[in-house]
Amino acid sequence: MKHLIVALVSAGSLLVSVAAFAQSTAAPAPAAPAAAPAQASTSAAVPVPGAKRAACQSAAKALKGQERHDQMQLCMAQAHLDCLKQAIDQKIVGPQRKDFVKSCAG
Repeated sequence: MKHLIVALVSAGSLLVSVAAFAQSTAAPAPAAPAAAPAQASTSAAVPVPGAKRAACQSAAKALKGQERHDQMQLCMAQAHLDCLKQAIDQKIVGPQRKDFVKSCAG
């Protein structure tokens, strides 16, 4: 029974992170002048601080103790990976990528 609950919560958190990722990439980027394409890509999708952390906390809400802790770690690792993929897609490099991933994952 516990494994079923963990599997359901894991699937739910994965769906939430996929939905958040889809929403962040579905918005059309505003038209930018050709002189500043690097800045346009970094400012096009500004992440909402703490949104993914809140989604992970709500997904792990039903669990207790070590299972809750493990679920939070897995969910936050997935959120970090999603943010890294988003930064790579937007061609954000260097210190800006680190800042973007940190602010995106929450």
